[in-house]
Amino acid sequence: MERQKRIAAIHDVSCFGKCSLTVALPIISAVGIEVSVIPTAVLSTHTGGFEGYTFRDLTDDIMPIARHWKSIGLEFDAIYSGYVGSIKQLEILEEVFDLLRGDGTKIIVDPVMADYGVLYKNFTPDFPRNMKRLAKKADVLIPNMTEAVFLLEKPYTEGPYTEEYIHEIVEGLAGFGAKQVVLTGVYFDDDNIGTANFDAEKGSITYTMARRIEGYYHGTGDVFGSSLCASLLSGHSLESSARIAVDFTVSSIARTKEAGTDVRFGVNFEESLKDLIISVRSGDRL
Repeated sequence: MERQKRIAAIHDVSCFGKCSLTVALPIISAVGIEVSVIPTAVLSTHTGGFEGYTFRDLTDDIMPIARHWKSIGLEFDAIYSGYVGSIKQLEILEEVFDLLRGDGTKIIVDPVMADYGVLYKNFTPDFPRNMKRLAKKADVLIPNMTEAVFLLEKPYTEGPYTEEYIHEIVEGLAGFGAKQVVLTGVYFDDDNIGTANFDAEKGSITYTMARRIEGYYHGTGDVFGSSLCASLLSGHSLESSARIAVDFTVSSIARTKEAGTDVRFGVNFEESLKDLIISVRSGDRL
């Protein structure tokens, strides 16, 4: 029997409002991959639209957890980082990557920090420059359009975009050293939105599009990133993994919109997990 794969997920824990670790754990585990976690903070809710939330910073716990893992000989097929709450944590995560990275360990970085041309609250203007150092350690980089241009120190522009512009962006990101770049929030018209998937080793780009669903739903980036990780680690190609992740995310949004759920609460991905498992266990594995 094939050895069970293991991923280290480094995100915060929002106790309510589906995002970060409460999304990564069930989605990646559902396809049979063991998920070990390093929580960067514990919050009563995520910060998008909620007031008065509690916040417990766990910066001082990150390296001791990683060192303990190293001391007992844990090995990881991938390390997946998401929301990182401070520049100090970014610096620590660079050390964690170096400490836990083994032969064949895939570093997957979602540089969570901005959307719609604006940095998230509590991030200072120099945060993207520091996030760039973490991005340079990534094998797979999965930013949205805002995060991509901030990393490249370019001005943010609204779409629709041209293929030439998107190609320029993903090639620029690949210049940091990533073998694969999945750029989210890409659209060429007002009806469809999706991803640009760039394989730096092949120099090839593909697009994965789906029908646009109006509205802003919290946690969808984490739903997408987690299902992408699950697919890549299960042996799917970049293009197939992006298709699986887009379909999974869109179905979760559609179900949530139909139910009329408060958008702050996150999307109903749970009822799509069975479909994710089927998709991951079939298709064009490498």
